[in-house]
Amino acid sequence: MFQRSSGVVLHISSLPSPYGIGTMGEDAYKFVDFLRDGGQTYWQVLPLGQTGFGDSPYQCFSAAAGNPYFIDLDTLAEMGLLDEQDLRDADVETSPDAVDFAALAETRFVVLRRAFERATPELLGKMAAFRWDNRDWVEDYAMFMSLKNYFDHKALWDWDDEAIKHRDPEAMRKYAFELKHEIDFYVFMQYLFFDQWMKLRAYANEKGIQIIGDIPIYVSPDSCDVWAHPEMFKLSDSLKPNGVAGVPPDYYSATGQLWGNPTYNWKVIEKDGFKWWIWRVRRNLALFDVTRIDHFRGFQAYWEVPDGEDTAINGKWVKGPRMKLFKAIRNALGDVPIIAEDLGDIDDDVRKFLKKSGYPGMRVMIFGMRANETNDHIPFNWPKNCVGYTSTHDSETICEQIQDKCTEADRKFAYEYLRTSDREPLGWSAIRTAFESPADIAMTTMQDVLSLGADARMNTPSTLGGNWSWRVRREAINPDVSGFLRRAAFGGKRLNPRT
Repeated sequence: MFQRSSGVVLHISSLPSPYGIGTMGEDAYKFVDFLRDGGQTYWQVLPLGQTGFGDSPYQCFSAAAGNPYFIDLDTLAEMGLLDEQDLRDADVETSPDAVDFAALAETRFVVLRRAFERATPELLGKMAAFRWDNRDWVEDYAMFMSLKNYFDHKALWDWDDEAIKHRDPEAMRKYAFELKHEIDFYVFMQYLFFDQWMKLRAYANEKGIQIIGDIPIYVSPDSCDVWAHPEMFKLSDSLKPNGVAGVPPDYYSATGQLWGNPTYNWKVIEKDGFKWWIWRVRRNLALFDVTRIDHFRGFQAYWEVPDGEDTAINGKWVKGPRMKLFKAIRNALGDVPIIAEDLGDIDDDVRKFLKKSGYPGMRVMIFGMRANETNDHIPFNWPKNCVGYTSTHDSETICEQIQDKCTEADRKFAYEYLRTSDREPLGWSAIRTAFESPADIAMTTMQDVLSLGADARMNTPSTLGGNWSWRVRREAINPDVSGFLRRAAFGGKRLNPRT
């Protein structure tokens, strides 16, 4: 399904911007041009949803909604919805290197509400058309967010009104009337988000750049998905998870990772032919050119931890839907371009499952930098049908791993294997090696393109605070860097013929 190609991972939030977080504005279009000039084929982003606790894009309030923080404010000013004072009020640039999520939470929605109040009848008509086209999710999302505000931002299971918590029809009508203006505001933001996103994607495609999106396997416990479809999850009567997702002790944590997401009631989901999952994949295919499914091994068997545990140690493996789900997706949607994130605690059963699916799995170079050892992650062992990465958003950067984390023996091996020297940055040597590998798709992160270290790490699993905030400086996206990427793509026979 995939041609020999390469690309760069950079989340929207990590783009430069005068407003404290990356947006779908001018700098996003310039990044597309940077990738085109660099001979790349793919731009990979993290999930685009509206983040909640911990600011993680893997813990969103909706599986379908976009993050209002990514709405470009300069575009709204050009539309006459914001003025110069509004833009000054939205400028919370505390650092060009990191997102200040607390400052955004205080200011961004205030400014977006002003834009809503200035919406013209023509714009509201476009919003109404968007609302109708997206009625399968946007009404639940907008009401859920309005109710969260009404109940002082409490989690779903702590809402004060049991009737609306359980979607009693009379309560639904009551709050739909009382919160109409607030609900309309949330729909308006989604209209703006997807209008801007689809224009950005169209521009990328025109320039020969395809976008790889990301589906988290789980949804947040405090989400409109749980509220609208409680039967699909293992929940208590209060809608609090009975069992939560995670992984056993692994490379990242001796006590495992406790994610806190509710686990699926797969028997119920299978009964209706996996309709919700088919809808979810279909929706992502409308937004992205390729979809990466996170934690793919969880469909074969998932680690379930009883609610209330402090760590993931006392979990157990529970059988997942396996090929039943993906056969249903194929029957409904055909052979769709999917990448399976098959990292973590992988056994032979998972390997057989991935092979049956036919989807390319992942390999990560930093996991292969081991002296006197050969494993699946060292680039010369990467299979053709895989996506090979120098590092990922969850791992150390290539420089942090080799320079700060490796043993002396591993470090010496890495430098020799990558053929690095004082003539070029370490990250560039790693990218050349990845691009010359057998993998159909070779990917790197913007952090590795810039040979950045621990300060540029995007996420450290099993930790709270300080994650997801890294941003690239505008001056780092320059012709010298794109020139290197183009030479690396050419040398690895990955040069995009359309660039």
